[in-house]
Amino acid sequence: MRILGIDPGYAIVGYAVLDYGSNRFAPVGIGHISTKEGVPFTSRLNDIYEDMVALIDTYQPEQLAIEELFSNTNLKTVIKVGQARGVILLAAKRAGIPVFEYTPLQVKCSLTGYGRAEKNQVQEMTKKILGLTDIIKPDDAADAAALAITHGYTVNARKLGAGGYDGEI
Repeated sequence: MRILGIDPGYAIVGYAVLDYGSNRFAPVGIGHISTKEGVPFTSRLNDIYEDMVALIDTYQPEQLAIEELFSNTNLKTVIKVGQARGVILLAAKRAGIPVFEYTPLQVKCSLTGYGRAEKNQVQEMTKKILGLTDIIKPDDAADAAALAITHGYTVNARKLGAGGYDGEI
């Protein structure tokens, strides 16, 4: 199965394309989409949408795992991230790709077994699981890879009859 993990944002969108089978992950493409500060926000959203369509066309993922939107103290930022997330979801929907959401807590538990794990612990586990020599940079791409891994493990648990999270949206 080919999974596209997405860490949504409007300045940087992290992505990771992983092939998953036989309980093993193989990185196919990891990186980020960035938008230019100072240009109209609608242009930034359009750039994210077009880059997502190009990613989907290039990598042909079967499923998409995305971080669930969570509230922080800056409402303006949450709204902008939500809008960016919306164009990402639209690109997936138009391509017929099922979308699954995961919270940061689910990702931390999946990779480290501990819901209060620090970011560096999650990054180290991501590196180890993917057989990489270095931690993925930028952090947004590392987060996207962790989301894709979480989805692979979740799908595998469901196949084995362990229940699990059915987060398709």
